[in-house]
Amino acid sequence: MADQLYLSLWFPNFRLAGLAPALVSVIRQFGAVGGSSRLSAATAYPISRTESPAYQRIYGENDLEESIPELAVAAATEMLHDDFAYEFDLTWELWTPEVGGGLDPVWKKEPGRVTVIGFGPEFDDGAYEQNGHIRVDFGIDTPFLYEEVDLDRTAVSRVKENVQMLVAFTNAVQQHCGISSRLLWSESGESLAQKLVDRLQRVN
Repeated sequence: MADQLYLSLWFPNFRLAGLAPALVSVIRQFGAVGGSSRLSAATAYPISRTESPAYQRIYGENDLEESIPELAVAAATEMLHDDFAYEFDLTWELWTPEVGGGLDPVWKKEPGRVTVIGFGPEFDDGAYEQNGHIRVDFGIDTPFLYEEVDLDRTAVSRVKENVQMLVAFTNAVQQHCGISSRLLWSESGESLAQKLVDRLQRVN
């Protein structure tokens, strides 16, 4: 069953003034592992995510200059408040099967949405303690398992490549972003690593 996948990041001696550069650093790692570090959207939420955004910008094809992390994060965090969260959307390309007509799936790289969120210390009653100072939302874990697809040799290779990109990003954050701790976790609490091992053990 599909599950939401997250990476929570905590930073040592963290202060609100350090949130913007930390966000830029994390977002930059997507470009370092073969994704794109250009933003597709930026949003600032006051108090909790159920509130209307205090700031929102959608970046189109004509906004290439403004969509780089340094400028997009600076614009969104211009109103820097303890009780705000700052959310940034970007994409990376993962292998995806096109299944139809009873034929073997055709694998293509398709853009997948990733959201990077920085939490002010007072946002949602101190949600950063559980979610991290910064949380990366990868969406559902389907690209790293594809439980509905028969795992032939090609499928195993594509799934492993997707997992390798996830691991490469996580390691890049560990090495370059100055974090004190990290946690890769799912909505259900199940371990992605264990689900992947169980999945691959079923390959004939």
